[in-house]
Amino acid sequence: MSTSITIPLEKSSKIHAPAPKTVSFPNNSSLKHSLFLVTLFIFLLLFIQFKALQSPLHFSWPLLGSQLSDQDITSMLRDSVTFLPLKDLRFSKEPESGHTWFMSSVNDTFEPNESEYLYFPSNSSKGRLLCFSAHDPHDGAKNSYAFAWREALPHGAILLPGLTYVSDTYYDHSNLWHGLNAIAPFIAWNIRKGCVAPARWVLFHWGELRTEMGKWVNTIAEVAIGKAEIESFKGIEGPTCFEEAVVFRHNHGAMSKARVGEVYDRIRCKAREFCKVEMDKIRDKKDVQMTLFLRTGARSFKNESVVVSVFEEECRKAGNCRVKVEKTDNLSFCDQVRLMSETDILVTPHGAQMTNILFMERNSSVMEFYPKGWEDLAGVGQYVYKWLSDWAGMRHQGVWRDPEGPPCHDPSDKLQCFFDFKDRQIGHDTVYFSKWASKVLQDMKEHRQAIPVKGNDLSATRTNFCQCGTSV
Repeated sequence: MSTSITIPLEKSSKIHAPAPKTVSFPNNSSLKHSLFLVTLFIFLLLFIQFKALQSPLHFSWPLLGSQLSDQDITSMLRDSVTFLPLKDLRFSKEPESGHTWFMSSVNDTFEPNESEYLYFPSNSSKGRLLCFSAHDPHDGAKNSYAFAWREALPHGAILLPGLTYVSDTYYDHSNLWHGLNAIAPFIAWNIRKGCVAPARWVLFHWGELRTEMGKWVNTIAEVAIGKAEIESFKGIEGPTCFEEAVVFRHNHGAMSKARVGEVYDRIRCKAREFCKVEMDKIRDKKDVQMTLFLRTGARSFKNESVVVSVFEEECRKAGNCRVKVEKTDNLSFCDQVRLMSETDILVTPHGAQMTNILFMERNSSVMEFYPKGWEDLAGVGQYVYKWLSDWAGMRHQGVWRDPEGPPCHDPSDKLQCFFDFKDRQIGHDTVYFSKWASKVLQDMKEHRQAIPVKGNDLSATRTNFCQCGTSV
């Protein structure tokens, strides 16, 4: 039975209205029944969608004509893995900013005092693993990365077990300074995570695959972290996925000064342990050792014998002082560790050999020398060893810049002028060198006299960093 409602229409004086229309509504019982069915249907749809989100790999839609098996869904997920270029050219003008042009689609994880990093699998990766298809050593845009669930790896992919360290640097892994900065955050990670060595390293430069570190850098990595092979992907045609991976792409990045100092303490201690340096005997010596660490070729002193004689004379005047002269290209890694461990004052031209100052005791002194032209053209690069001295706990006692020498032949070509000045030799100023050396020697003697009891020096306790997880 239904109820009828008659809707009257206005009459017009000129147009006859059509006959009245009748609209029917269901009675109350029928309306309630219809609403109940609609509500039930919506609830069922929502429930099915919720269950699908909870278990994407084990769900089939019951209302479809044909159901999807677990194998079908796994295959669909495998097909949906998308590889992106490791080097994103959209960020070529600011390759080190923000995400960087390496793996630019993902945000870094930040922790207090640490360098920003990426970790897989994690909540931020939704439990997915990191995968590479990266064999090209010349063009990072041809190498690629993707994320995939372990149950649905890309077609043809292999899974490498264990922890993988992935390092991308804007500079390189060969130069002592740049290589040290690239591996420092991994050493910090290793300390925090219980000193478990990685199964392998994967190295990139601008997204281009690299298959080796410099010998010095590789030795630092091995003594501070542990021996691990550098992955070359040789013999692997398809993608490679990693059971666990940590990625650093900003070198030191946001690491605090204190954290960097802890990393250098670890390197110093482990290197001395590796090279069997007997620090107790070194600390017992009464003489101040001044080491002239000299170069051959670019940035060598024009007249080494005169420079050496100036420092030897000031050392003789100071008393309880000895001078040792060494060339950078004559020493093995352990020779450098031993030399720097016993050095109180380092006298050396600017150059990669200065990275060895991190093996010196804290509160040792550094004197740095430059050829003509660097102050104007070297940019922030001229301050890197002042920074390193500060981070490693040394006292950088200033620099001397050679004022003499011909100008650049084409001042308009700044880059060529930079390379010209960079490769020049360094002159000397006998009077200035004498006064400078005398002041630094006196400063060192006062520092050593301020240590009243053997072992009270903070630097003498840093060997605790050889023990995993220990900090001072």
